[in-house]
Amino acid sequence: MENKLTTKQKKSLSISGLLVTLGVVYGDIGTSPLYVMKALIEGNGGLVSVTNEFIYGALSLVFWTLTLLTTIKYVMIALRADNHGEGGIFSLYALIRKKAGWLIIPAIIGGAALLADGILTPAVTVTTAIEGLRTIPAYVAFFGTGQETVIMITLVVITFLFLIQRFGTELIGKLFGPLMFLWFFMIGTIGLVNVLGNFDIFRSLSPVYGIKFLFSENNKAGFLILGSVFLATTGAEALYSDLGHVGRKNIYLTWPYVKICLLLSYLGQGAWLLDVKDNEQLQAIKGFNPFFEIMPDWFRIIGVGAATLAAIIASQALISGSYTLVSEAIKLKLLPRLKTIYPSNSKGQLYIPVVNTILWLSCLGVVLYFRNSEHMEAAYGLAITITMLMTTILLFNYLIVKKIPKVLAGVMIVFFGVLEVIFFISSISKFFHGGFVTIIIAATILMIMVVWHKANQIEQNVVREVSLLDYKDQLSELRSEESMPYYATNLVYLTSKETAGMIDNEIIYSIFDKQPKRAAVYWFVNVLVTDEPRTMEYTVETFETDFIVKVQLRLGFRVPQQVSTYLRQIVIDLMADGTIEKQPQHWSTNNFNQDIGDFCFVLVREELSVDSELSDRGHFIMSVKLAIKKVSVSPIKWFGLEYTDVKIEHVPLLLGNRKKTKLKRVTTKK
Repeated sequence: MENKLTTKQKKSLSISGLLVTLGVVYGDIGTSPLYVMKALIEGNGGLVSVTNEFIYGALSLVFWTLTLLTTIKYVMIALRADNHGEGGIFSLYALIRKKAGWLIIPAIIGGAALLADGILTPAVTVTTAIEGLRTIPAYVAFFGTGQETVIMITLVVITFLFLIQRFGTELIGKLFGPLMFLWFFMIGTIGLVNVLGNFDIFRSLSPVYGIKFLFSENNKAGFLILGSVFLATTGAEALYSDLGHVGRKNIYLTWPYVKICLLLSYLGQGAWLLDVKDNEQLQAIKGFNPFFEIMPDWFRIIGVGAATLAAIIASQALISGSYTLVSEAIKLKLLPRLKTIYPSNSKGQLYIPVVNTILWLSCLGVVLYFRNSEHMEAAYGLAITITMLMTTILLFNYLIVKKIPKVLAGVMIVFFGVLEVIFFISSISKFFHGGFVTIIIAATILMIMVVWHKANQIEQNVVREVSLLDYKDQLSELRSEESMPYYATNLVYLTSKETAGMIDNEIIYSIFDKQPKRAAVYWFVNVLVTDEPRTMEYTVETFETDFIVKVQLRLGFRVPQQVSTYLRQIVIDLMADGTIEKQPQHWSTNNFNQDIGDFCFVLVREELSVDSELSDRGHFIMSVKLAIKKVSVSPIKWFGLEYTDVKIEHVPLLLGNRKKTKLKRVTTKK
């Protein structure tokens, strides 16, 4: 028997939907003009080294990077690789994980790197925006040009950003959407004003200038300059991750507006630089940033305020994406269970408090460690080059699964793979200048994922399963034993066994050996996380009885696992079709469902047995997993059992062979 619990939600096109898209999706890539030209100029020796060839070449590289990686790879290809409306590297992995076991490797590497980027984005974007205050004479007159005040303001802004996360991205999107629309309009208009003064800047749209510049003597950084160019497209992966929040069509309709405004901003900075590159006064400015310098003096305070708001929005895109990533990783059994809050009824809206706290403290640590945006830029971007490479590998396998000709799929992976490897090499060159921070953060997250995944594999390989059919008669006898009081009318166990008719051996041990437990109906519930994000279905097995029921809840990896709520509906369904008998209650304050008896949920918790004979590596992995489980959210909260009768039983988890005991019997002398 199978029953749908809900219908799939769909994203509709509307003005409000387009604004929410601008507020949620484009914050990261939308703030790239804040620091891209600044990083390119600094990497080439400052404004004093800037030439016409540099400006045309650098802008050409930026334009084609945006076009190839963001527009073609992500908007035109990756967005079509959606998992029932959801995007991101774990959604992509879920689509193809049955193709090959090794695909878990690029998935967890890319996921860990993207989570690391969620820490770096708020730090670098907010710091860069606040540093714009030093271009305002009134600010300099009062606070000076020191970095301490900038750091303090940055820490306050970042703290505010993380405090508002609990209200959900729907509210944030509605608030930030109009602001982001105005942000793009502002940077596009300022850029257009400067472009109108020098149409020669459109030469930079030719790829010839970019290619020549890479091999030019005027390019003092050589191919390593691509590490700074890559900063222009760092928000592309977040764009894909937020697909489930806003829908593909909303992204398709808003991207042209966003890209045009971004290009106008870059071209405007380039046109302005063509005129002022020889200005000695500007050449003497420390931390020179053309984004703020091209603004009229009277407008600069507004520009800095707008940049700060845009930086907050940029950070928001990565933070909301981090929640999505962690939630998907949990459902895919790559991370431990963490408390998840759903601030609204809208699809994709979730908030994970512990992730929020970790990201917040980590961002503060990054700001305090690096202290200025120039140093942060070395670490920034490296994480995303790693994620993009992993996404390309997964996309190639997705195209193969979708029967796309192997030649076309091969062209895709070779073209984007080579391009991203070049960007990766350019970014990794900054390892000792700050890139090591990215690697440390990503490696820490990766280690947790690997340990959790390997521990699950160890358990699956050695934990015994038994058939309910073998214990059908014993359960019938126990149920009929009138000399023993009911332990519960409905006794419910959660089982990890997905195979039909099979349950964990520990459950049988609990029913018969721990303490014989008599019940009217024995329920065995398995929660299967499907590759689809929004599935809500169930199947049942009754073994030709009305007192043994194995339920498999098929829930999408974005669906909360409220087992108690779902089970009550299933009981009503089975009573309605006569599968199980009604359970009239004489004592109940509930006027509804008086034919449903009481429930007791028994959770069997494993403790690593000292008798387990595991390798040192296996013992370490299992010890770390069990230690992490103690600080993660309890199964009671995860499965929505807070308001039910729950009993927790501890059983030894024996992995591998049992250690042989070698006791020597001795006789005592009389």
